[in-house]
Amino acid sequence: MKSFFVTNIKIGDELENEPFLIQDSILRETKDGRPYLLGNVRDNTGQLPFVYWDIPSYAESWVSIGSAVLVTGRVVRYKDALQINVTDMNQNQEPVLADLLPASRRPRAEMLAELKTLINSLGQPWQQLVSSLLLEESFLAQFADAPAARNMHHAYIGGLMEHTLSMAKIANMLADHYPFVNRDLLLAGTLLHDMGKTIEYDISKSFSFSEDGRLVGHITRAIVMVEKAAAELGDFPEDKLRHLVHLIASHHGTQEWGSPVVPKTLEAVLLHQIDLLDSRVQGFFDHLVNDNGEEAWTAKSSYMFNTELRRPDGFDWQ
Repeated sequence: MKSFFVTNIKIGDELENEPFLIQDSILRETKDGRPYLLGNVRDNTGQLPFVYWDIPSYAESWVSIGSAVLVTGRVVRYKDALQINVTDMNQNQEPVLADLLPASRRPRAEMLAELKTLINSLGQPWQQLVSSLLLEESFLAQFADAPAARNMHHAYIGGLMEHTLSMAKIANMLADHYPFVNRDLLLAGTLLHDMGKTIEYDISKSFSFSEDGRLVGHITRAIVMVEKAAAELGDFPEDKLRHLVHLIASHHGTQEWGSPVVPKTLEAVLLHQIDLLDSRVQGFFDHLVNDNGEEAWTAKSSYMFNTELRRPDGFDWQ
């Protein structure tokens, strides 16, 4: 059972077999050749850096991203932030994942109701296609639980649905703001663009890539799912399907970022920018939440922005 959560840990706390998940880690050597482990552990309230000096060789084989561990050590201040100086670390054979995996701040029932309202606002044939995909009972449960990413943004239970709904709000605003936007196409693409992440990530232990995620990826998987559903409907217009597939295929914006094609339609350009905006803004907030510094500027550099970030005045999401 957990005694300490990241949000209430203080300098001087002594941890003994405290459950955490390894968020990230790297094995290094001191100048005299002694191995040590550097990284971050997490629970459902946030992340905390750790250093494990003189890590024993038996631990090197199982300490990896997503590992459930029991940590013994002391909490100290290092470079204006908290850090655990680990003296012992063991495998946690029976982790309580509800204590270790973060979850969206938004209530699940509220997000599901909002998703259904958005789908019902679509015209045909979009509403029928999106409903057949997202509202299928077993898939909807996966969609509601999935994270939107492993660590950069919305990396928590419910993160995918939260990200999708936030993007849908922006899509509706931009469809009203810009001329010639096919609102139904843009909204359908927004709701479906990341659905493959339900298969890409394995949340049985932590937010790791599944075998399908490594070999296929969420963009290709989503295209396959959409085309299969359209074929099963039987009469979905081919030209509309092609435009929808283009939105999914191009939403990362560049081939360097994983899209097989770049955006070539108005709706595709908008979807990419909406995705980029929402992921960047939430990535900004997520970094603030996971940083344990107490100054106006974060103690750690953001992986997303490659720099320290300044907290907005009055920010407090603890």
